Amino acid sequence: MDVRAAQELLCAMGRRLLETGLVAGTWGNISVRLDESAMAITPTAGDYRTLRPADIPVVALADGTFTGEKPSSEWRLHAAIYAERRDAQAVIHTHSMNASTVAAARRDVPPILDDLAQIIGPGVRCAPYALPSTRRIVRVTLKALRGRNAALLANHGAVCIGRDLEEAFTCCQILEKGCKAFIEAEFLGGARPINGLEAAFMHQYYLRKYARKEKGKHDG
Repeated sequence: MDVRAAQELLCAMGRRLLETGLVAGTWGNISVRLDESAMAITPTAGDYRTLRPADIPVVALADGTFTGEKPSSEWRLHAAIYAERRDAQAVIHTHSMNASTVAAARRDVPPILDDLAQIIGPGVRCAPYALPSTRRIVRVTLKALRGRNAALLANHGAVCIGRDLEEAFTCCQILEKGCKAFIEAEFLGGARPINGLEAAFMHQYYLRKYARKEKGKHDG
């Protein structure tokens, strides 16, 4: 992806995350993969309301060297996701209310909604607690993300990935909706999940068929 285009996308996405309540203040971070060796990522303590393309640093995935402003302190997590997940082209880390509530309870979210199963996978795992910006949070998050497009981070927030920035944003929205439904269903006697095999099938169908058709529409 062209650097300038990536920087503009990240600024626009930061405002969308604020407008939809998925982040507050300067919390959270967003990145896109530029190529096999670099990413663009939001700067540390960047204010999404005033963020400009020139404020977005470019970071080397291998060692964290960067040009421009100082990158988010979570750059290692983003770089590790790109290294392990070849399908990931964008990463969004949020502290949205419902996802953070479930993460504070350290609960996994079963596949209780069709769209959650389709877009995120057969359930959402909650990674064990780890201090932010450490190698441990990288390890536990990568494990929780296996076979999924989102993971909760215990007592912290959530990470969502996508094959482009729009898909990662959709994952954030579906995760927040799913966590809200999970919390409220618990008060009604407990959430009843979709069968695991059916949930896995829906996710694979989305990845292989539905998303490909949608891409064709945009390309056309």
